[in-house]
Amino acid sequence: MTDNGPHISRHGLDIHGIQNTGTVYWNLPVARLYEQAILRGEAQLAPEGPLIAETGAHTGRSPNDKFVVEEPSSKDDIWWGSVNRPVDQSVFDALLSKAQAYCQNRDLFVFDGYAGADEQHRIKVRVINENAWQNLFARNMFIRETSGEKLEEFEPDFTVINMPGLEANPEVDGTRSSTFIFLDFGQRIALIGGTQYAGEIKKSIFTVMNYLLPKKGVMAMHCSANYVTGDDQNVALFFGLSGTGKTTLSADAERSLIGDDEHGWSDQGVFNFEGGCYAKVIRLNPKTEPEIYATTKRFGTILENIVYDPESRRIDFDNAAKTENTRASYPLTHLDNVDLSGTAGHPKNVVFLTCDAFGVLPPISRLTDAQAMYHFLSGYTAKVAGTERGVKEPTATFSTCFGAPFMPLHPGVYAELLGKKIQEHGAKVWLVNTGWTGGPHGVGSRMKLPYTRRMVKAALAGELDGVETVTDPIFGVEIPTAIDGVPDELLVPKSTWDDPKAFEQQARKLARMFVDNFEQFADGVSDAIKAAAPKVD
Repeated sequence: MTDNGPHISRHGLDIHGIQNTGTVYWNLPVARLYEQAILRGEAQLAPEGPLIAETGAHTGRSPNDKFVVEEPSSKDDIWWGSVNRPVDQSVFDALLSKAQAYCQNRDLFVFDGYAGADEQHRIKVRVINENAWQNLFARNMFIRETSGEKLEEFEPDFTVINMPGLEANPEVDGTRSSTFIFLDFGQRIALIGGTQYAGEIKKSIFTVMNYLLPKKGVMAMHCSANYVTGDDQNVALFFGLSGTGKTTLSADAERSLIGDDEHGWSDQGVFNFEGGCYAKVIRLNPKTEPEIYATTKRFGTILENIVYDPESRRIDFDNAAKTENTRASYPLTHLDNVDLSGTAGHPKNVVFLTCDAFGVLPPISRLTDAQAMYHFLSGYTAKVAGTERGVKEPTATFSTCFGAPFMPLHPGVYAELLGKKIQEHGAKVWLVNTGWTGGPHGVGSRMKLPYTRRMVKAALAGELDGVETVTDPIFGVEIPTAIDGVPDELLVPKSTWDDPKAFEQQARKLARMFVDNFEQFADGVSDAIKAAAPKVD
């Protein structure tokens, strides 16, 4: 074993049972990771400086291959079910031994850093990779330690062992497929193999934070966050599933970004879990998303599964031949208007984002506290035809807390914490539909981003406080009747449809889906939250 790098921890890989490796590269700077990735044929260089990497067959997460070890320290806390599926300790231990053997005589890359900008609530994270470009991904996404002395004394709280080239044998290893993402809270290890998709690294640690922080009374959230530039006590949160606009809407020239995906809310305020962003870039438009577009021209950015010309390396962001889930990973330092401390005060506004492909939810509406809890537990968005095999029409997706795959505790834990903090700090809650208007997907049109930006800006600036509203007769939310810069007819969904009867049918169809989905929570919520359900009669 040969250690190489500017700052090598005295707590070496032997503490993870990894021995007899090739060269171990510790905490390499960006340029050296570039060199290693290109020399090893893992990635290519784009003209403006980003690194281009491909993830093969896995162009997104593999939720069906994610399991939690059923072990004494966490067994009674985990919300076991279709999301948090148990695996026996012996299965994990055997696969860990297989991974340790796989590492022998193999060059490895190690990143030591943090999850959590708030030093009071952060954890020390170690990521061990066989690929240099994925180690750069970890360097982008987690919070970096700049002190060489601290890196040399670094001892991790949680370790990610990520070996994409190691495939499981389901018949022998007890896995579902050749891919595995295992979390062992007792041994504090995330073990990943059989997938090149780098997003598994960051989401594994996000799941860990979602397990640890609520036990300390800190709300863990799948949301972006920003604040009015110059006023870090005027914070806004943007909850939403992938594709709803979390990253896009939080990148605002007039507001300072805290982070685009994962945050905590403590008694002191909001803090980012990460040191970078992982933005979807399919059909990225420099006019409507200039801040994100600029990062795709920067040294240090990783572009995943982008279609490009093999000779000129010119990028085609509009081409989805490889996947709709094309991504850019970049450090927060690539953005101009960003708070690098990763911390700010308490939110004054909370925005729930949904991409409603049924075309019946209003583009913006105000929620009561009870409605806020109802929609938080529901976590609604919609898939559209063409995004997955077999999807022929809009399909409702309910992901509790707007991030069910990453929530190991019972949803009620997160809902109770969020509700308490919203009430304590008087935050206003908004539901924003970034999906369809004038009809469902295939008939209507997608909400124009400039209109959505204007509506959100009006809400966050207090322009909608006290304005005239109408109550949606089915979903019960309060809809403003006029917003400067937005056509009045766009605000009330029914008025955008040519056929009012078809609208009613579609709205009641979606309402029934909400009610059916919420039955799983009905026994554990208040009557007020139950009463916030849409009307299905």
